[in-house]
Amino acid sequence: MTDMSQPRAEGGLLRKLPLFAILAVAAVGAFTLRDYLTFDALAQNREALIAFRDANFLLTVLAFIAAYVVIVAFSLPGATIATLTGGFLFATFPGALFNIIAATIGATVIFLAARWGLGEKLSAKMDGSDGAVKKIKTAIDDNQWEALFLIRLVPAVPFFVANLVPALVGVPLFRFVVTTFLGIIPGAVVYTSVGAGLGEVFARGETPNLGIIFEMHILLPILGLCVLAALPILIKAVRGKKGI
Repeated sequence: MTDMSQPRAEGGLLRKLPLFAILAVAAVGAFTLRDYLTFDALAQNREALIAFRDANFLLTVLAFIAAYVVIVAFSLPGATIATLTGGFLFATFPGALFNIIAATIGATVIFLAARWGLGEKLSAKMDGSDGAVKKIKTAIDDNQWEALFLIRLVPAVPFFVANLVPALVGVPLFRFVVTTFLGIIPGAVVYTSVGAGLGEVFARGETPNLGIIFEMHILLPILGLCVLAALPILIKAVRGKKGI
């Protein structure tokens, strides 16, 4: 019995290694990189970045996407700066597209690591449980598309949380990727457009307004999308109560 439990324990630890690695790198990066992935660092290196982009456009695109993926996948500080950099180097378009692709890939890495290490077992336990836990899991399963879009659209939901929770409740990979890619478009376009105007901001010696997404002319359309995403959930809940 001991011989059988030991391989199982080793296999369980092996499955958790990617998630542990992400958490470890995130913890180290939070202390070692916070002074490097900053707006000031971007301002100081802007001329060198532009010169390199002009001389090596394709290489710059690939290097930028790879760096962005690493930042998101390992939850390193500087994701907002990376988004601004995408706009600064490549304009609102195709900068927003590069940002969205990189963020989606990085989010998928976290999702797969969490699902492989914890999600499948936890989801199975939730399916086999009774009471409130089972009801919560069923509610999520019945409204996965809407719920996934909603947590992506709401600016207050941390990106890491929006990557982790779906893995723990058994969301299919395809559904996660599609809702992530489409759901982050509004916020990505807003911040990329801010990055596209950094040249003038640098010239004035100012810092960008990163709170722009909470200004009413930006926030209201996003909240409207949130309402549209939540509406099917509300309709299902009302119909369920009425027995329709």
